[in-house]
Amino acid sequence: MKHTISALVENKFGVLARVAGMFSGRGFNIETLNVGPVEGGKFSRITVTVRDGNHSVDQCVKQLSRLVNVIEVKDFSSSSAFVARELVMVKVKANSQTRANIVEIADLFRGKVIDVEPDSLIIECTGNPNKILAFLNMIEPFGLLEMARTGNVALERGKLARGDD
Repeated sequence: MKHTISALVENKFGVLARVAGMFSGRGFNIETLNVGPVEGGKFSRITVTVRDGNHSVDQCVKQLSRLVNVIEVKDFSSSSAFVARELVMVKVKANSQTRANIVEIADLFRGKVIDVEPDSLIIECTGNPNKILAFLNMIEPFGLLEMARTGNVALERGKLARGDD
């Protein structure tokens, strides 16, 4: 089963290394890892996607919450009350014959052309992982030259902000 785990941490030196090391030290392969500052840079949100396989993620989440500088940890996989998105940027081969078809596919997925060159396009697309996969399957036949993908970022649905409960 795939687990999306979100940790709100203090934005301090070594926190990311401790979090990643905790997962790898317990035999988990991190599929995606996304980190970004929140709340004016004092905190960061780390979003990790792992598969549990033979290991229990529950114990891992408990140990993660005990790490120094970790404020809050949530395993979103135990409930469906969360929203997850990722961003992909692809550089696709394009010429005068294929450009219109590529742009049409990008529009279908609410993607955005962010760079145009005579022989290529760069398109950004955001959505849930299934949407990103479908977009990539449609665009791949044109020839992917490069790709960058963020991995999941996730937030819980409907609950009040931290400190407002």
